Amino acid sequence: MKPAPFAYAKARSLDHAVELLGHNGDARILAGGQSLIATLNMRLSHPTLLVDINGIGGLDRIAVKNGQIEIGALVRHAQAERSTEIARHAPLIAKAVPHIGHPAIRNRGTIGGSIAFADPAAELPACLLALGGEVEIAGPRGRRSVKADDFFRGLFETALAPGEVLTAIRVPAATPGTRYGFAEFARRHGDYAMAGLAACAQANGEIRLAYFGVGATPVRARHAEAALARGDIIAAARALDQDLDPPDDVQASGAVKKHLAGVLLKRVARELAEARA
Repeated sequence: MKPAPFAYAKARSLDHAVELLGHNGDARILAGGQSLIATLNMRLSHPTLLVDINGIGGLDRIAVKNGQIEIGALVRHAQAERSTEIARHAPLIAKAVPHIGHPAIRNRGTIGGSIAFADPAAELPACLLALGGEVEIAGPRGRRSVKADDFFRGLFETALAPGEVLTAIRVPAATPGTRYGFAEFARRHGDYAMAGLAACAQANGEIRLAYFGVGATPVRARHAEAALARGDIIAAARALDQDLDPPDDVQASGAVKKHLAGVLLKRVARELAEARA
């Protein structure tokens, strides 16, 4: 299929992008386009205007400051995959990025696009949640930050309001005592995961477990977190019955997804334990 007709505008600056979005309620942002173009062609999306933000300077930067690493919205997955700053300061993201699609997709897809699109089976939203990160947003009322725990609202629904642009994500920079784990099940490498898990364990004993592919959003497994923090892997796996209620989908049944979630938990728990040794 071909997309429905739409207008196109290339934003000259962030303020210009916000202005363009504010003048058209049916506008969509074009960054990497790896999800948007597909939904346009299938006519699942039918905006009247595409606002291209690729020409806006400064949105493709990676910087470490104030104990955080900031990743601009236009940083490509491939750029993140090669980044020594991300490998050193955000190793969980470094672990996850190679699982995203294939090289052609990673060459164009953007960090900001993945977070803003909020596909519940995508890796990066879960990583942001596991790391306790935040999203930087620009809009007609200025800039604001939203914690990852508050950003993902529902299926493909986020805290982004009409006229707003996601400009960057920030996550705490890794410390010597921080450990990370990541695993997913997919039918083929590069496919969306049937179930996946991103984990972060702090030196103070706090553990954050963020599942993807098992709900309408990335899901914190809070009961399992508490059990795993006590060192009880068996209780953590059992606690997933309280934390997760996966729906059936084309990938697998909810029962299969819950089983996979338990297997992933045990694998990631071993990864966290090995990192401590």
